[in-house]
Amino acid sequence: MRYPENLEDKINFTKIRELLKEECSSTLGADFVDKMSFSKDHNLVNKLLDQTEEFRKIIQSGENFPASNFTNIHSFLEKAKIEGTYLYEDEFHEIKLSLSTLSRCIEFFLDHEEDYPQLFQLLGLVNLNNDLLRAIERIIDEKGKIRNNASKELALIRSQIIYEENRLRKVLERIFREAKGKGFTPDDASITIRGGRMVIPVLAENKRKIKGFIHDESATGQTVFLEPAEVLDINNDLMDLAYMEKREIQKILTQLTDVLRPYIPELRRAFYFLGMVDFIRAKAKFAIKTGSNRPKLEKARQLNWTEARHPLLEFALKQTGKKIIPLNISLDHNRRLLVISGPNAGGKSVTLKTVAIVQYMLQCGLLIPVNEASVCTLFDNFFIDIGDEQNIENDLSTYSSHLMSMKYFSQFADKKTILFIDEFGTGTEPLFGGAIAEGILLALNKSGAYGVITTHYGNLKQVASKNQGLVNGAMRYDVDKLEPLYQLEIGKPGSSFALEIASKIGIPKDIIQYAKDNIGEERVKYDRMLTKLENEKSKYEQVIAEAKKKERLLEIRLKEYNQLKETIENNKKKYLQEAKEEAKILLDDVNKKIEASIKAIKESKADKEITKKIREEIEAVKVKVKPEKKVQEAPEIRVIGGEIQVGDFVRLKDNGAVAEVLALQKKEVEISIGELKSKVKLNRLEKISGTEMKKEKKSHAKRTGFDTTSKMMDFSPNLDIRGKRGEEIFSLVQNFVDDGYMLGLKDLRVVHGKGDGILRDITRNLLRGMKQVAKTEDEHADRGGSGVTLVTLRS
Repeated sequence: MRYPENLEDKINFTKIRELLKEECSSTLGADFVDKMSFSKDHNLVNKLLDQTEEFRKIIQSGENFPASNFTNIHSFLEKAKIEGTYLYEDEFHEIKLSLSTLSRCIEFFLDHEEDYPQLFQLLGLVNLNNDLLRAIERIIDEKGKIRNNASKELALIRSQIIYEENRLRKVLERIFREAKGKGFTPDDASITIRGGRMVIPVLAENKRKIKGFIHDESATGQTVFLEPAEVLDINNDLMDLAYMEKREIQKILTQLTDVLRPYIPELRRAFYFLGMVDFIRAKAKFAIKTGSNRPKLEKARQLNWTEARHPLLEFALKQTGKKIIPLNISLDHNRRLLVISGPNAGGKSVTLKTVAIVQYMLQCGLLIPVNEASVCTLFDNFFIDIGDEQNIENDLSTYSSHLMSMKYFSQFADKKTILFIDEFGTGTEPLFGGAIAEGILLALNKSGAYGVITTHYGNLKQVASKNQGLVNGAMRYDVDKLEPLYQLEIGKPGSSFALEIASKIGIPKDIIQYAKDNIGEERVKYDRMLTKLENEKSKYEQVIAEAKKKERLLEIRLKEYNQLKETIENNKKKYLQEAKEEAKILLDDVNKKIEASIKAIKESKADKEITKKIREEIEAVKVKVKPEKKVQEAPEIRVIGGEIQVGDFVRLKDNGAVAEVLALQKKEVEISIGELKSKVKLNRLEKISGTEMKKEKKSHAKRTGFDTTSKMMDFSPNLDIRGKRGEEIFSLVQNFVDDGYMLGLKDLRVVHGKGDGILRDITRNLLRGMKQVAKTEDEHADRGGSGVTLVTLRS
């Protein structure tokens, strides 16, 4: 059920039909556009959407699908079905081209059954083979003319015509040359045709000098076109042959029409298929132009649209170089009726009409301009009340016409209905209009209907906020610039910003104050609260946008860091490999040199001078390849048995640091490494003597080049990176954690400050990626809070 009768005009769907017709190749497809209608059949709409989506893929893939000669031949079929009639050459030519297109369409779908299953099913409409096409092709050539060999008689007639025309031309050319030589003809004249007969031009004063018949004269009367008596019989023969050809062609066309007549029922169905293909392709081309998609279609009633756009508005904006602002909307069984409020020219009506036309397009089987992830449903009833329906003849005022619509809505709306009401309640005295609108709104909500309603009435906003099934929506507005943002926000009512706009325009303050006094303090506070909420929302959105920007920057920096680290590791492997290859080459050279030296010594029979010289060369090579001094291996450390007591000397098993025991607390031990104190687990320690401690310190320093004791004395468990740039802190934090872990510390502090939180985020993301780190947390609020990160290292 749809209301009112001119619903499609109201939502401008008639313009959609016009645009679809422009995409059709012929009236075959255009007829289907006229037949396209609103459907509530879930299976049918799904099928129509699938067909259009498949054809869109065909177009976008660039596959060779027939694009022309979708000719409407129904008028030819009406003519041909009458016994005794026949179709002309050009009509058969049109049929032949269309049948060729039909044949190629069928072949395409047969070859792509798996790719386009819904379009393949359309072949069930066609029960026509290529016999008729071949019969027509035997008679009609590529130019749409009867072939010479269409019949034996026609072939004989046409060959005779050619012979007679050649004979006629030879005779005329001879006569013309003679006449021209005597000066009887104009200088620039040539043989021509008049009344279907070949004639020669002759000057009017010489027309009596050549025997023949005058058929015509020039506009000035100075030249006549004369048929010489000598060619009269030949021209007569040609006329007879022309009549014979015409009768033979008529006979052939009549016979061909008789062949076509039994195929008329199959042809009608076949061209119904061809028209449907043209129509579906037009829908697909229109979908591509409008950026439309096939949404998810659910039986559960819900609208969950993202990036919805009004196709006609988008076309209009593109012509002016502007971009449309997409609409996001969500309705379900808990929030069925959306009550949109906001300032004039803020986009309320555009939002309502966008939802209306997109939903109507969907239920007509068209792909719709929304994101493909959008979820849609179908409704049985589609009601709309937009614009002024004032009718002078029926004595209906604007408000009365709205009330008539509301009466219809109240009587027939149910849970399968979607309705649209623009400027709800306007047209009469606001107090009474608002009260009636409130009652109607509650009744519509009780019916379970879905829909979109726009209004300025404050009482309707309050009703929407208090009743389940209703939900407020606001068109966002830039309060500072007093400009609409054309963005729908669901969940809160919108302000009309009437006082702000009036003040901005320059209405005197006393008038505005008078308006405030008459509106009432409560109403002014309510509107002011909405304005404040709008301002705060804009600020929070800016903050969120800035935070996201910083987060993206952080991700980029971390990615760059990881790439740099990977590059360093790769280069390290590369350089080691190159060094090994160079060493191998050098070693091979040394071996060759030694072998050559031995050979030279043997050949010289141990001559002292030669031997001395060869030894010097070998020594030079040794110096060249002399390896670096090896790191002294650690001597075996003797571990003293017995329990560890206060005052004993110990060594950390995992990093080799030596220390003195200061205190014992169950399984934890407090140790001193130089002036630095730390707590470690008992099982990480082994007891050594005082003498071994001194040896170990010296040995460890020589062995590793890393004096643990000195490092402990110089190391601070606090790292201050305030004022550093993001790229500077990677190496600082990495080295800081590595040193702390090597020294056996458990707790570290990184001071980065609060600020915008960039250094904190970079630091913590870096720390989370380190295997040595067990956890990170904020410092106590009294000691720096979120400006300091506490780092707990793994044992």
